Amino acid sequence: MKFSGTNDYISTKDLTIAVNAAITLERPLLVKGEPGTGKTELAKQVASSLGLEIFEWSIKSTTRAQQGLYEYDAVSRLRDSQIGDQNVSDISKYIKKGKIWNSFESKNKSVLLIDEIDKADVEFPNDLLQELDKMEFYVYETGELVQSKNRPIVIITSNNEKELPDAFLRRCFFHYIQFPDNETLSKIIKVHFPDIKKALLDRALTRFFEIRETPGLKKKPSTSEILDWLKLLLVEDIDPVELKNDGKNLLPKLHGALLKNEQDIQLFERIAFMARGDI
Repeated sequence: MKFSGTNDYISTKDLTIAVNAAITLERPLLVKGEPGTGKTELAKQVASSLGLEIFEWSIKSTTRAQQGLYEYDAVSRLRDSQIGDQNVSDISKYIKKGKIWNSFESKNKSVLLIDEIDKADVEFPNDLLQELDKMEFYVYETGELVQSKNRPIVIITSNNEKELPDAFLRRCFFHYIQFPDNETLSKIIKVHFPDIKKALLDRALTRFFEIRETPGLKKKPSTSEILDWLKLLLVEDIDPVELKNDGKNLLPKLHGALLKNEQDIQLFERIAFMARGDI
């Protein structure tokens, strides 16, 4: 069982090696990188490429590790007991299975995506150490031991917003997705826009990387943002010449798809102001 990329996802050699190493080692693959570099999409494409079901667990700041295993609805059970429900003694009726449980009981091998783990509390990763390592957990309310029937391929993503515990990192195979270079980004764009003209592609890439490399930029535009920008350029049928950097009008057409805060827009306005010799 090996991943080699798909027609819809450009996987670099290093990333492909990382995925297959994690599969071979039966370790979670921890993927870090800038937002918008395809970390979440990687898990979906691994599942698609290998013909596996995917269980997606999107993490929020309020998410608890226990929710990935199961949740016991004690309130509903209490309410049912008050109204005389005859099935109140069946505790399993009040157990809601989490994504980890779903993946463990899958009849076939699956992909388990734990998306943006760094959004949760700092102790969140440690709370899942044993479960992801041993591929089993205990349901105290019912006395049931849940064990993985087919060890899932676990892919964990992080935007690097906070450090993850060393004990957790030791149990993972790590890969950092570098921002794609010009050639790789061009291939990614052609997957989404196969009919894009070379003149527009070349000019757009040049302007995009000029913006990313501008000193002082607060938020660099990502892969997903250049795809949004190109979609707008194609819909509006923008002439590639209009994207040329003349040194004075540094903000490109439809720049709202690339620059997402007023500080960065003001930065380019100040640079253009100085370039015009207005100071």
